[in-house]
Amino acid sequence: MSRSSVLAPTPRDIRFDAGRHPRAKIGYVLLATEQTVQDDVMTLRPPGVGIHFTRAAIPDSITSESLAAQADLLADCAATLLPDGSLDVVCYACTSGSLVIGEERVFAELKRGAPNAVATSLISGVIRALQAVHAHRIVVATPYLDEVNQREVEYLEQEGFEVVSMCGLNLEKDSDMVRVAPDYIAEFALAQDRIDADAIFISCGALRTLDVIGRIEAQAGKPAICSNQAMVWDCLRLAGIEDRFSGYGRLLADY
Repeated sequence: MSRSSVLAPTPRDIRFDAGRHPRAKIGYVLLATEQTVQDDVMTLRPPGVGIHFTRAAIPDSITSESLAAQADLLADCAATLLPDGSLDVVCYACTSGSLVIGEERVFAELKRGAPNAVATSLISGVIRALQAVHAHRIVVATPYLDEVNQREVEYLEQEGFEVVSMCGLNLEKDSDMVRVAPDYIAEFALAQDRIDADAIFISCGALRTLDVIGRIEAQAGKPAICSNQAMVWDCLRLAGIEDRFSGYGRLLADY
């Protein structure tokens, strides 16, 4: 048969299915400096769930000023995630950034870029996670500067939590936060615990807390919430995905 006589299939001959990710598609807006969130999200990716990432410019300096500047970048970043409109959930994946900017502004900017998706943020996931495990009095461990820690205390208390203890490592660079050893994170978090606290919260998506969150919770004998664990749980539940995971604390196992 000559090449000229070979016919291409007509559109009605093409067969389509639901694609590789029929259950849900979730997008995350990361900091440009981020080196931990992406791995943690993929560790907890259920089959059939698509994960999509984009990044917002920021210097290697996590301060109130640099985080506030992220607000003007979120819409354009979100717009790069599946512009066909099939994204189910879009999340700003920065704990400190989402509380400095504020959830309302974060949601508005994400929705401008991805209007069909449910908008959330990392601090929103943390709040819902703490509520899910019935925590009211909490201790908080962070890698942040004092100026960011103070903003976090105020934000959590406005949401109805009592922060009975807050301690930060006074790190400014994201590139330092990502190198804090998981064993040290566990020791640091457990050292902040108090008998009158309902839960331990380890803040910051850059910390590799997911590696040790199960150990922290087991040793503390109370719920332990960390940023990326709470964020993934929140995004999956918002997308209607009810899969459970063992080894990463009761939040992902039971709620």
